[in-house]
Amino acid sequence: MTLARRHTSHQKPLLLPVVVWAVALLATTPPARADELYEAATQLQSRTAAEVEQLAQWCREEGLSAQAEQTRRLLGPRDPYKLYLPVLKETVGREPLPADASASLVEWDARLTRLRRDRSNALYDLARTAIHRRRPSLAYDLVLAAIRINPDHEAVRRVLGYQEYRGQWHTAYEVRRLRAGQVWHEKFGWLPRTHVGRYEQGRRSTGRKWITAEEDARLHQDIESGWLVESEHYEIVTNHSLEAGVALSEKLECLYRIWRQLFIRYYASEAQVVALFDGQAHSRQNRMPTFQVVYFRDRDDYNRSLRPAMGNIEISIGVYIESMRRAYFFADKNADDRTLYHEATHQLFHQSRPVARGVGYRANFWIVEGIAMYMESLRREGDYYVLGGFDDQRIYAARYRLLKDDFYVPLGELVTYGMEKIQKDPRIATLYSQAAGLTSFLVHYDSGRYRDALVAYLTTVYTGRDDPGTLATLTGTPYAQLDAQYRQFMQQSLSQAEPAGP
Repeated sequence: MTLARRHTSHQKPLLLPVVVWAVALLATTPPARADELYEAATQLQSRTAAEVEQLAQWCREEGLSAQAEQTRRLLGPRDPYKLYLPVLKETVGREPLPADASASLVEWDARLTRLRRDRSNALYDLARTAIHRRRPSLAYDLVLAAIRINPDHEAVRRVLGYQEYRGQWHTAYEVRRLRAGQVWHEKFGWLPRTHVGRYEQGRRSTGRKWITAEEDARLHQDIESGWLVESEHYEIVTNHSLEAGVALSEKLECLYRIWRQLFIRYYASEAQVVALFDGQAHSRQNRMPTFQVVYFRDRDDYNRSLRPAMGNIEISIGVYIESMRRAYFFADKNADDRTLYHEATHQLFHQSRPVARGVGYRANFWIVEGIAMYMESLRREGDYYVLGGFDDQRIYAARYRLLKDDFYVPLGELVTYGMEKIQKDPRIATLYSQAAGLTSFLVHYDSGRYRDALVAYLTTVYTGRDDPGTLATLTGTPYAQLDAQYRQFMQQSLSQAEPAGP
């Protein structure tokens, strides 16, 4: 159970992203950055970037300025301290050229088509090689590059959980719903196709008869009789409104897809990941539970309903209660999505695989909160979802504590802290800031040197097989050296963002 704190406003995500990173569980050392496979990947992506730039330059010379910009967008934004997750289009294929297209425009389209096909195939082939050599993190970096170049690459779409259906990309769950005659409505969720018109006119179905939206609201005013909103991975009960429940489900599904791809080796075996890249169906062992969420109409209803389970519920603005296996939130016009992502991340880690009782109770509790704070940073920037970055408010705070307040608990000591010690420590807010900073460091330092070790660390902590030496073992780096690298990481951040106050 965790209690979230209030944060500043945050842009909400609306579409589905793709990117994944994975880990060979219990690998004892990070791969050398200059190994043969890593070098091959670096060279391939460099060649791809050069070809994109070459085509963009040709467009400029031909007076095709719009096409030059469109071509360059294939490369995407670049910041080594952020993860960029491209928002994928739903429609298969691209808009055809107009019938009166110029010869230059036709040639550009043909060149772009070849570039997309050839480069994405090469990137995916190398990704499969990386998977078979037990390098899933590198493999998914290549998958990300391939899907950015060619959003219609069928094999990559399959790896990411999509299939083509009636000219659009859908998950298997969505295809089943569509085949059953249902459609997803952005306000009302899954509906029989024949019901859409009536819902848009203000009518609601009870299953036996049609009533007005006002009558429907009266029937669901108590949380015990609230609306049930079902999506692919969530069941949300709410007494706010059907529309609010659907909007919440879209945010949670978006978070889920990101989380599932980022942490695939947290819940899937190495063999299952290899099978996925080889085009084999998902094992039934990978099927996730349906995650339960309760969404109250307001703070008073939230407090009143949860007070018997949590005497101090008033200090929270959202909570995941492990013993109940549910996450609880309430509607607040001034709220942002950070608390939602934080608590929902706890739920995903606790319920997506068998975990030990009292995760982090003896030691290593900082990473349980650290990874949830990292996932808070999810936001939309243009055509990408973004995680991390030196401009995130958690990193502002972590940098200020380290470099201005000179506060830092050495990792060799911090890993011995269990849940009770941290939660009762009068420095809890400052410890949380350090946890957020250290997690970002493990994700982004030296082009992701420690990402695989981080996911292995999380798996070991959640399955209760950890001890204070686990992180040093998995990274292959002594704690004193990690401390020094973290300080260097934070010093680097000063060149990109000014430190904020406490």
